[in-house]
Amino acid sequence: MKRACIFLVAPFVILLTLHSTADAQAQWAVGGRLGLSIYTIGGGSSYNIYGQTIKGTSTTQAGLQIGPTGEVIFNKKFAIAMDLNINTQAGTPIEWASTFKMYFPISGSKIRPYADAGFNLFFVTGGPFFGIRFGGGALFPIAPKLYIPADLQLGPVFATGLTPFYIAISSGIRYEI
Repeated sequence: MKRACIFLVAPFVILLTLHSTADAQAQWAVGGRLGLSIYTIGGGSSYNIYGQTIKGTSTTQAGLQIGPTGEVIFNKKFAIAMDLNINTQAGTPIEWASTFKMYFPISGSKIRPYADAGFNLFFVTGGPFFGIRFGGGALFPIAPKLYIPADLQLGPVFATGLTPFYIAISSGIRYEI
């Protein structure tokens, strides 16, 4: 548990350190996300991260995901982001995630695609559980410094006796300060 917290807190500390020493090009971005989250859980254990009994079966749960996001962007290419997401599956998993992002500029376009990877903690019955998160998406401008993101995140969550797989497809709103 302590190591998992270190993985999540370290990017935040790096984020604050880099922002305090960064040049004038560093920007903060804030926003929120809303989307669909899906958890697939393979059998082999007597319980899962939702506190339900499963014996040798596989189950998939879909739910709504909502939460705030924050990000520091460096040189318009690299960023560190933090998310706090509430999911509506059984047990109401809360995800605290930190990711490193890389933006890919497209000449002649205002659309900003990106890829990201990082770590997350899921607070749920029987947890917290550590996970690895990766994915990507794109930011679509709708006004100066205001974007609508299209995002896909996925990865394993390491729970006792099994490894659920997490997928989130979301959008939302984002404003660069």
